[in-house]
Amino acid sequence: MEKLNKYIDHTLLKPDATEEAIRKLCLEAKENNFATVCLNPTHIKLAKSLIGSSKVGICTVIGFPLGAGLSSVKAFETRLCIDLGANEIDMVINIGAVKDGRFEDVTDDISEVVEAASGRTVKVILETCLLTNDEIIEACKAALKAKAHFVKTSTGFSTGGATVEAVKLMKETVGDKLLVKASGGVRSYEDAMAMIEAGASRLGTSSSLAIVGKEGPASKGY
Repeated sequence: MEKLNKYIDHTLLKPDATEEAIRKLCLEAKENNFATVCLNPTHIKLAKSLIGSSKVGICTVIGFPLGAGLSSVKAFETRLCIDLGANEIDMVINIGAVKDGRFEDVTDDISEVVEAASGRTVKVILETCLLTNDEIIEACKAALKAKAHFVKTSTGFSTGGATVEAVKLMKETVGDKLLVKASGGVRSYEDAMAMIEAGASRLGTSSSLAIVGKEGPASKGY
């Protein structure tokens, strides 16, 4: 179970998240030795003060949840977030550019964030529920070309979350060159193990405690 804990980005990305809720998130992450807390940029400074010297990382989201912002703005936000204490960046790609087949633009968008992250882990959110299999494959190739570290299924805020099929396809495409993060709808131990068996190396979930057997089913927020 300890190994399973390190797969988990303990996540709270709801727009109405309070300081009290963020404090609870960070305490739970430290107590359970999760890989990271994943939260919106406005909460990084607080999380940094709470995480302290713990081995739990601080993950934040860029261009979230639509991915439709300017690449330069995504890069600028990435630098600000790192200065505040984030050490992992989950960015949303330009989904419209994927749908248009403008994969050079997609690659450039990712590359700007990777460069701004200065070696920190960058996870590229594809929003697989909006893409065809061919588009998922090409988006993964763009992430590879841009030298990201992970491809990630979902924001958890669109029409669907992670599926075993999408995780398998992503892992088949990137092989050992990138890791895969499954997020959105991972709410139980069974869900978690299915995603890991499909190829996921990280799980984004707000149901972390339920997954590791610490409490009943959590909220349906992510």
